[in-house]
Amino acid sequence: MIHTERLILRKHTVQDTDLVFQLATDPAVLQFIRSMPSTREDAWHRLLRYAGHWSLLGFGMFAVIERSTNRFIGEVGLADFQRGLGADFDGNPEAAWVFTEASHGKGFALEAMTAALDWFDEQRISARSVCIIDPRNTASIRLADKLGFNHYGQGYYKAHDVNKYERMRPAHKS
Repeated sequence: MIHTERLILRKHTVQDTDLVFQLATDPAVLQFIRSMPSTREDAWHRLLRYAGHWSLLGFGMFAVIERSTNRFIGEVGLADFQRGLGADFDGNPEAAWVFTEASHGKGFALEAMTAALDWFDEQRISARSVCIIDPRNTASIRLADKLGFNHYGQGYYKAHDVNKYERMRPAHKS
């Protein structure tokens, strides 16, 4: 569990199934992310995949809880999603973030991802991490830049163009 000034990052629990489904059906989320669960069953499978990451790889996605309200507002972390995007991408821990529309524009994504990446860097799991972003998602592109990700290529995922980004662990954390 990670605490920031305004957030708690924790592993998902069984009780999060409906929250994961609600997040996945948020219209603001669906605008740019096409691999979200479309049924409660899919949300359950997503939750099990998260548990598998932690169990098998020692890292994964965190549920993000707003401390002042104790509300689930999103998910952040790093995972190995096996997307089939090529040797320059696959096999590297992939950073991911998704937040409810109600939490957009409040700096939660930057706060949560900074904490998640700091934790990840301290674990020394990998010196390189990657992410993909829809080229139209300017908010996520700005966030990736603030987090130290650099654009390095393009890809095609689920019938859509994506930009590929990479981040190297800072030298002072090596």
